[in-house]
Amino acid sequence: MRSFPLVFCSLFVIISCSDPVFTPKPRGFPKVIYPEKNYQPFDAEYCHFTFEYPEYALIERDTSFFNERPADPCWFDIYFPDFECRLHCSYSPIADRASIDELKTDAFKLTEWHNKKAIYIDDRPFRKSNNVQGILFEVEGPVASQVQFFVTDTLEQEHFLRCALYFYAQAKPDSLAPVYDFIRKDVDRMIETFEWVD
Repeated sequence: MRSFPLVFCSLFVIISCSDPVFTPKPRGFPKVIYPEKNYQPFDAEYCHFTFEYPEYALIERDTSFFNERPADPCWFDIYFPDFECRLHCSYSPIADRASIDELKTDAFKLTEWHNKKAIYIDDRPFRKSNNVQGILFEVEGPVASQVQFFVTDTLEQEHFLRCALYFYAQAKPDSLAPVYDFIRKDVDRMIETFEWVD
């Protein structure tokens, strides 16, 4: 009987010293801290327009396009470092009616390219009283760019700007939805405050 406590204690030590069984934690997403929405004017001498963009974003000018110079000096990105996304903006001067038709066709084609994975594409024309008109494209589904738009002037039709928002992350609409909604308000603010300057 004296050996029973010794055997019991030995078994307890052996069992407690064996490798523990780990249960993996479920996959989670990092907490996103949203900055306060304060805006500043974009008024660059190399562009023919102004608008407001958030203070937590950076303007990065494009200096090369596939190892060549961009078609116009007014090509830039609005970079959101906290969210790893960019609003790519490319400006084109309009030479004639054929030129504007070609630019609009290209804007539709570049949006339609996402149709491979898109569930739905909604294109909404907008027109402002201060010589600004365009089309806003919202693309639903697991796509690389959920919002794109182009802006042109309504009077002389000399200017054309196309922008597309890209997140540098795997396209998962559910997990990106809160960040997309936050940035989407900044895109709306850009369109609302957009004005052509000659």
